[in-house]
Parts: sequence; structure tokens; C-alpha cells
Amino acid sequence: MLFSDTYRTIEAESKGLFRDRGSRFIALAFPVASQDEIKTRLAELRKEYHDARHHCYAWVLGHDRQAYRVNDDGEPSGTAGRPILGQINSRELTNVLVVVIRYFGGTLLGVSGLINAYRNAAADALDNAAVTERHMMEKWVITFPYAAMNDVMKILRDEECSQSDHRYSGSDVTIEITVRSSRADHMTGRLNKTSGLQMKWLSAI
Repeated sequence: MLFSDTYRTIEAESKGLFRDRGSRFIALAFPVASQDEIKTRLAELRKEYHDARHHCYAWVLGHDRQAYRVNDDGEPSGTAGRPILGQINSRELTNVLVVVIRYFGGTLLGVSGLINAYRNAAADALDNAAVTERHMMEKWVITFPYAAMNDVMKILRDEECSQSDHRYSGSDVTIEITVRSSRADHMTGRLNKTSGLQMKWLSAI
């Protein structure tokens, strides 16, 4: 079975809205890459919408979609964060934060009403988002003799690697390369056959 390095996320911030019996639910969806970025977004929204009753949210991170969190922010347990997460999961999205901000309208909606409201607000924001497919990438640094330049460049072209930060030191060349995760093993296997070449994994991006 081939390793899939493709995942679905949203391209840019999007917004949704749902109203029920005077309460207004403003939904905001963001592409995010880390928990630190999520914390920053949440802090910004709490400041911008400081007069709102609740800031409920859900997020999912990672290619395998295993890192996630939900928060009901004072609403009855399970009525806000989980319905928001359900909308993210039903679209198989990751690296996404959805926040639903509630302005209370004076009428209690009940458990089913809240679940419906948070679900529909989140759905509206995600329906308004542009969904894109992206690839997991890996960054490597390779050092090799200048004499092997042609052979190395051919491999990098064949494996569709992007290159940056070329450095020359004596007779050696050092290059940072980025490759799709699904191609990494094949690429490193070919490069390892190059005499005098050394490589180091830097990060997943």
C-alpha cells in the first residue's frame, strides 16, 4: 500500500453566521499550522469580540488528523465544541481552527437547540471556505563533491525536489532541498549511491 502524503485544509479565513431566537452565532474558520498559532488566534478573537457570551471552538492538526481539541466555553458539555469538530471531520479537513462566537439573545435554546446552532454556524463558515489539497513535505540538507553535481541535480529533478541555500566550500556543495514525504525514501535511496554524499533530515513541513 502506497503512503499517502495528501491532506485537505482551507486556503484562507472564512466566515459563517447562524441565528436562533435572538442569539447570534458568528463562525470563523482559519487555516493553522501549530498550537501556538491557535492560541494567538483565540487571544485575538477574545479581544475583538470581548462583549460576546461564549467563544466555543474546535481544531484539528496534522496529516493523520489525530491532534484535536474542543472547547464549550461555558455552554453545556458537548453542545458546542463537539458539533463544531463534527463539521471539520465530516469534510476530512486538518490544520483548521473553527471558532463560533455567541451573542446571547435572551432565550435559552436547550441542548438540541445549541447543538443545532453551533453545528450550522460551523458548517456555514466551512461551506464558505476554499478547500485545497496539500502535500506533506520534508526538508533535507545534502553535502556532496562538486564533481557529482550533474548526477545529484538529475536525481533532484527526477524526484521533483525544490532547492534553496546553495553553499560552496572548497570542492564541496551544500544544498537544502524539499521533497514530498511519499518520495523521500526513494530520493534518499538514490542519493545514497552517490560517492561522498552526506545528508541530514531537517524537518517536516
